[in-house]
Amino acid sequence: MRPITMPKRALLAAIFLIWVTAACASPTPSAPGKVSGTVKVGSKDFTEEFIVAHMYAQLLEQAGFTVERKINLGGTPVAHAALLKGDIDLYPEYTSTALLTVLKDKPLKDPNEIFSTVKTKYEQQFKLTWLQQAPFNDTQALAMTQSGSSKYGIKSYSDLASKASELILGGPAEFVSREDSLPALQATHSGFKFKEIKQLGTGSLRYQALLSGQIDVVVAFSTDGDIAGNNLVLLKDDKGVFPVYQIAPVVRMDTLQKYPQIADALNKLAPLLTDAVMSGLNWQVDGPAKKEPAAVAGEFLKEKGLTK
Repeated sequence: MRPITMPKRALLAAIFLIWVTAACASPTPSAPGKVSGTVKVGSKDFTEEFIVAHMYAQLLEQAGFTVERKINLGGTPVAHAALLKGDIDLYPEYTSTALLTVLKDKPLKDPNEIFSTVKTKYEQQFKLTWLQQAPFNDTQALAMTQSGSSKYGIKSYSDLASKASELILGGPAEFVSREDSLPALQATHSGFKFKEIKQLGTGSLRYQALLSGQIDVVVAFSTDGDIAGNNLVLLKDDKGVFPVYQIAPVVRMDTLQKYPQIADALNKLAPLLTDAVMSGLNWQVDGPAKKEPAAVAGEFLKEKGLTK
């Protein structure tokens, strides 16, 4: 065999070096911070839940996840059961709803104590955890029209308690039995025995019933867009019956362990959701514009620079 000359050896060495360098080089990442995987996002059965759940879904998609949406599952028991079974991985829940309805604990006044309590107990009892809560307080409320409030001289819950026997209340069925709802009002005030209670759910139908005179008092939530949109009187909770309800993602711990990026994606949203912001977003869906919750969520996230 003819020996290889020095120049040829040098050439082969250079070629070999180039090949080794190319083979060992790290591939250029397609999108820094992006992840892959499927996350199932659920929600309960009213406007605010729809909007916030779509925000969660779109933020997760922005982070690279494939999202399976299971919006409008039902009330708290249905959504909580779906989370425990693994039918969903996360959904928006309210701190005092978790404390009172799910954990069956006594009400607390301090928002930070409420949050720390539900986070600790959910982790211990259910293997679920809570991400950062938003500042807005969507507590339960009662509202009347301007004319109805003036006619009966009702501005507060104490005023309403004494006049309830003359009035028709409308709202979701669970308001009658939930321990943080009508039973709490009756335990704190003397009265609150309404002439009639109509079950109207949590959607816009209950406000239509109020405006058309079918009911006199509506069960509301303090960030409902219909309150400002229809110039309603939000009655004063003069004895502080209703506790604080801040919203946050409740997540399966096994899902979060598998995909810790979920927390990074969703926690950036929380500080932006104030009372005024949430009420305005709700009104875009429930008001004359009748926008789709997903569209409202998307426009907000783009406006805030959280999605493209």
